[in-house]
Formats: sequence, structure tokens, C-alpha cells
Amino acid sequence: MSDPPHDPLAIPYDSLSAEALRGVIEAFVLREGTDYGSHEFTLDDKVAHVMRQLEQAEAEVVFEPTSGSVGIVRKSVPSRKRGLN
Repeated sequence: MSDPPHDPLAIPYDSLSAEALRGVIEAFVLREGTDYGSHEFTLDDKVAHVMRQLEQAEAEVVFEPTSGSVGIVRKSVPSRKRGLN
């Protein structure tokens, strides 16, 4: 028998408690390598920015079953075909 696939699972952000969601977002924005450009933003600014992305379905909370970790990923946006505006 083979093991079931261990693909990341999308978790609706609004299914998390406010405290748990804040913790996931803070862990995401505090990771090294998160780039916000040349502007300085407070932690609250960064959390609010990510929250807006979640609310607008531009990003999603994901659970990685293999590692047991939870993170946030930006959803891929389909590219527009040339000539169609």
C-alpha cells in the first residue's frame, strides 16, 4: 500500500481563532527574507497588509502535513493574455 499524498492543505483563515491567525501572520512577516521594499513598516502594518491579502483571497493559510507546519502563501494569479484588457 502506498502512503496518501501529502499535499499542502488550504485552511480557511476565518476558521482560525483571532489569536491563532495573528500568530500565523506574525510568524510569516517576521521570517527572514520577507521583502517589503525600501519602506519601513511596523509589525502591525505588515500584519494588516497580509490580513487584507487573505480577505481578498490573494493569499491563503496552508498546512503542510509532512512537516506539521502552517504558513501563508500568495495565490498564483493567472497571467492575462496579450491583447485582452
